[in-house]
Amino acid sequence: MTRDAPPRTGGSATVRTPGKAPPPGARGATAVTDDRTRSADPGSRRTPDSGGPTGGARGTRDGDAGGPAEPRKGFGARLTAPLLLGSLLNPLNTTMISTALVAIGHSFGIGAADTAWLISVLYLASAVAQPVLGKLADLLGPRRVFLAGLVVVAASGLVGTLAPTFAWLVVSRLLLGVGTSAAYPAAMSVLRDESRRVGRATPRPVLARLSFAALGSAAVGPTLGGLLVTAVGWRGIFAVNIPIAAVAFASALVWVPADPPRAAARRASDASARTPRAGLDPLGIGLFSTALTILVFFLLGLSHPMWWLLAPFVLLGVVLVGWQLRSAHPFIDVRMLARNRALSRTYLRHGISYLLIYCVLYGYTQWLEEARGFSSGHTGLLMLPMSLSALAGSLFGAHTKGIRAPLTVGAVLLAIGSGVLATLGGATPVVVLLLAGACFGLPQGLIGTSNQAAVQHHAPARDIGSAAGLQRTAQYVGAITASSLIALAYGQRATDAGLHLMAMVAGVLGLVLIALTVTDRALRGR
Repeated sequence: MTRDAPPRTGGSATVRTPGKAPPPGARGATAVTDDRTRSADPGSRRTPDSGGPTGGARGTRDGDAGGPAEPRKGFGARLTAPLLLGSLLNPLNTTMISTALVAIGHSFGIGAADTAWLISVLYLASAVAQPVLGKLADLLGPRRVFLAGLVVVAASGLVGTLAPTFAWLVVSRLLLGVGTSAAYPAAMSVLRDESRRVGRATPRPVLARLSFAALGSAAVGPTLGGLLVTAVGWRGIFAVNIPIAAVAFASALVWVPADPPRAAARRASDASARTPRAGLDPLGIGLFSTALTILVFFLLGLSHPMWWLLAPFVLLGVVLVGWQLRSAHPFIDVRMLARNRALSRTYLRHGISYLLIYCVLYGYTQWLEEARGFSSGHTGLLMLPMSLSALAGSLFGAHTKGIRAPLTVGAVLLAIGSGVLATLGGATPVVVLLLAGACFGLPQGLIGTSNQAAVQHHAPARDIGSAAGLQRTAQYVGAITASSLIALAYGQRATDAGLHLMAMVAGVLGLVLIALTVTDRALRGR
């Protein structure tokens, strides 16, 4: 049996020469590629198929069976299946409850203003929890965080199923927002570790599957919710999370590799790191969470602005930035974001894009029902082109190597769609109504997939979990802002004038999005 020689790092590849033993300390050497670093020892951790402690098919480690190991592609179905299953829970629960709100209100004797909290609390919890759990995934290990999140999801399903009062339902949705927020940033961290293991970047199709799972589950959410309410009652939309979380937990326990040592992983991902590991930043997390919570309450009340909330928000923001600049291990690396303007612009583009998309997802559907008089079922059918085109856009984005082109096409389509919304009225043909939804669906797939790839490319490898969490936070803030814009435009009831006002604001933001995309130098040549 031969042992591998220490790697030679030259250019973008790492070469091993069989027949010589490595000197002490050679294990864990790194190779630098495209301003990133990857572990040069593919045998330093076991894979789902290597017969390691995480189970799976039988196999051997590099060099264990005599002779060099065969090249492995990585990113197999067993690894990605539990990640996809866990990642669909958040968007599914975001839309699934829409067809149960009336039944819940009747059950507890409350109105729409109260049941709206079931939507708002999930967005709020998700917006805060995504970057927090992403940071924990980077520090403690993504597999641990992923599994813990699924336990919280199951607990939230149980609380909601047995809830004796409406307050317990709000608690259930709060837990659900926290639990489902672990999946996406943890999944991105798992893919980062897999990329380091096999020595190549995460393939775009794998990233597109994550986006596809989110888009697909959000698209079928209202239909699934309606079926559950009809078959077993509104408690079914809470109970369904229990078996889904259980299956995802069991598959992740078996197929997702055990977390590598965090200190070694951080050294491998950044050879120039000053410290081998970072610590948690409780004060930074607390300041960030409190400031974001205040911002969310302000945005949700734009119809009757609580201007006094801006003072504590600004104060907390200043204190947060000051603390992050002083902290040795900041929760949000402000200096990195200031230097890494490409990543900051990605967050801004993502937030604006989903502000426009959620305006249609909630505002346009409300107009179809209240102003045009369509039933909930017919409205769902009219929105079908948006769902299908979103899935098609995600698949197209998966097979597109570039980032700038799909982002530009998506931004242009959002601006065009906003123009179409501004022309709609009581006599608009159905075919135009279908076209309006499709104009916003295709960008949803293109932009979601492309911004995901941009975060993967621009974010430091050691912090990809928290970076992915901040991307989702930008998305949720966009959704909350969209809800506020809809409330301002419609007031008590959706009207043609309100739709046109919303469309004009969306059109201006669409033009801003186009300018941000085409002038971004970091996207040139990509």
